[in-house]
Amino acid sequence: MNFKGQSCRYSRQKVKDPNQILKEYWSFDSFREPQDKIVAHIMSGRDALVLLPTGGGKSICYQIPALAKEGVCIVVSPLIALMKDQVENLKKRNILADAIYSGLNHREIERILENSAYGKTKLLYVSPERLGSELFIERFKKMNVNLIAVDEAHCISQWGHDFRPAYLKIAQIREYKPDVPLVALTATATGMVRDEIIDNLRLKERTTFQKSFERENLTYSVQYSEDKYLGLVNALKNGGGSSLIYVRSRKKTQEISEMLKKHGCSIDFYHAGLSTEERNHRQQAWINNKIRTIVCTNAFGMGIDKPDVRLVLHLGLPQSLEEYYQEAGRAGRDGQTAEAVLLYFPKDGKDLRYFFEANMPDLLKIKAIYHSLGSHLNVAIGGGAGQNYDFDLFSFADPFQHKPVHIFYALQILEQEGYLRLIDGNLFNSSLCFRVDRSDLYNFQVNQPKFNPIIKCLLRNYEGLMEDMVKIDEIRMAKVMGRPLKEVILTLKKLDEYNVVRYEPRSEQTQITYLKPRLTLENLRIDIANFNFRYKLKKDKIEAVINFAENKQECRSLTLLKYFGENDAAKCGKCDVCLNKNESKVKDSELDKISKELKSKIGNDNPKILDLLNQLSHLSRDKVINTIRLLDEEGLVRINGDKQIEWIGN
Repeated sequence: MNFKGQSCRYSRQKVKDPNQILKEYWSFDSFREPQDKIVAHIMSGRDALVLLPTGGGKSICYQIPALAKEGVCIVVSPLIALMKDQVENLKKRNILADAIYSGLNHREIERILENSAYGKTKLLYVSPERLGSELFIERFKKMNVNLIAVDEAHCISQWGHDFRPAYLKIAQIREYKPDVPLVALTATATGMVRDEIIDNLRLKERTTFQKSFERENLTYSVQYSEDKYLGLVNALKNGGGSSLIYVRSRKKTQEISEMLKKHGCSIDFYHAGLSTEERNHRQQAWINNKIRTIVCTNAFGMGIDKPDVRLVLHLGLPQSLEEYYQEAGRAGRDGQTAEAVLLYFPKDGKDLRYFFEANMPDLLKIKAIYHSLGSHLNVAIGGGAGQNYDFDLFSFADPFQHKPVHIFYALQILEQEGYLRLIDGNLFNSSLCFRVDRSDLYNFQVNQPKFNPIIKCLLRNYEGLMEDMVKIDEIRMAKVMGRPLKEVILTLKKLDEYNVVRYEPRSEQTQITYLKPRLTLENLRIDIANFNFRYKLKKDKIEAVINFAENKQECRSLTLLKYFGENDAAKCGKCDVCLNKNESKVKDSELDKISKELKSKIGNDNPKILDLLNQLSHLSRDKVINTIRLLDEEGLVRINGDKQIEWIGN
C-alpha cells in the first residue's frame, strides 16, 4: 500500500515511510493482509479495533506507526511476561523501548518516565494499573505521545475471559491528550466483547479490522480414548517437527515427560515453579530444536513465536475456548500444515464441572482469605498499597487451613475487584549499580584484584552502571566469564557487602502486589451482582469447552468460528468430525473423474490427505473426501497412521 501523501492530523511532524521501517527493522518486503490497511488507518490519526488471530502480526500494526511519527507510543499490556518479551525483541532490533511494571523501584520508574518525556523512548509498555498513578499522569502530560495501543483489549470486557478492572480506566487517560489516536488489539473476542471494547475505550469510531479466526493450515481434532498416554505416544510418533503438550498441573508436566522419555521421546517439562536458569535452559533447548517436545502448563508459550510447531496436544480440558484457541494456535505459525489434538474421555467433562462447582469459594470464604493473607504477609490495616510481597501458596494455606484451590479462585476474584495482583516469580531481572565513583572503583580493583574479572565483565556488557540501576543477567555473565552461576551470584553479593555495588537479585518467588491499602473485613466490598455474573460467565465458558469436545456432529473449526461470531464459515473438511461424516454422495460420473485426479496427484509421493486436499481445492472438498473413503473401502488406496495416502490399485 502507498502511504505517501496521506492526510494526517500529525502532518506538521516528520513522518517516515512505514514500508521503509518494515524493511529496515523487520527485513520484510511487504505487509501481510490486512496489516497495510491497519497501519494506514492508524497513520491517519484515527481510532481502530484490530482483531487478528494468534500469530497474525498484531504488534507490527502499532509498532510501525509508533516509529513512523515523532514521539512515544504508550502500549498498555496486562502481562509482565509479554511486556518483557516485546521490549527485549524491540531492543534486539535497535528500537528504543522500555516497560514499567510492578517490581521496579521508584528510581527506575522515574528514569524510564523521564526518558519517555524527553524523546529517548519510542515505545513505552505499561500495565493498566500504572495509568492511574499520579506520577505517571504528570509525566504523561509532558510526553509527545503519538499513539496509545491497548494490547489484549478483551481484558476490558466483563464478557472477556481475562477481565481486568483497571482496563476500564484507560479511557480516562485520553482526556489529557484527546487528539492522540487509540488502537485496541486482541486475538480472541466474541461479538459482545468487541462491542464492550469499543464502548469502554470510547473509540471515536467503530472501525474494526478483523481477519477471520479460521486457520486453514491447522487441523483441529478430538481423540476419544480411555488410555490417553497411549494416545500421546502414538500422536508423537506419527507426527513430525516440534510439539507442545498442555496439561493442567505442574505435577503432570513432570509425570508425562518422564513417561514419554521411557518411550524414546525427545522431551522435557516446563512450569512456573522451576528456577529461572532451568526455565531459560529448557525454553531455549526447545526453540533451538535440541529437544522436540515440551510438556507444559499454560505458563509456557506467551510471547514465544516459534514458527515450526507442527503439533499441539491437550491432555485435559482448558478453562475456555479462548484459552484453547490461543494455545492450539501456537501450531503452524509458519503457514505450513499443523495439528491441534485434544485427547478426551467423557469423565473429563464431569471432572471439570465438579472441580469448578466444588472449589469455587463463596463471598465469606473470599473475605476470610483476604484477611488471612494480610496477616500472613504482615500488612497493616491501611498499609501495603503499591508494595510487593513474596508469596508461597502452600506455606500460606497450611497454617490458615485454606484449600489451595480456594485461595487460587479467591485471588482471581480479588484481582478482578481491583484489590491486588498476583505476579509470577522469575519475571524480574536482577538489577545493579555502582555505589562508588570511577576513582574509588579503580582503587578497590588495585587492592582486591580477585574482583577484577567480574567488574570488567559488568563494565564491558552494561551501560549506565555508574549512574543508575541497570538490569543484568547473571546467566549471561557466567557464560561470558566461563564461571559457575553460583560463583557469579556470590561474588556480586560480596561486592554489595563491600558497598562497591548495590545488587538486587532476581526474585524466584511469586509475588502479590496490593493495589489498594489493606482494608478491614467490614470495609472490604465485593460486588455480589458482579460475582454472580462472573460465576455464570465462567460456568458458560466451561460448558462451551465440554460441548466442543463432546460434539460429534459439527465441524471443529466451524464450532470455534461460530463461538467467535463467524456464522457464515464453511466446514474445514479435515477435522475428525468432517472425516467421519458422509454428508455428500458422489455421482458415478464424478467418481471416475475425481479418482483419476487423485491417482495422478498421489503418484509415488504418498502425500498427506491434508496436502492432497489443498492440491485439489478446485474440487468439492466433501466429494474428494468421500471418494477417498470409497477407494479405501475398495482396497484401491491405503491410509497410514500419519494420514498419508498410498495408491495400491491398478
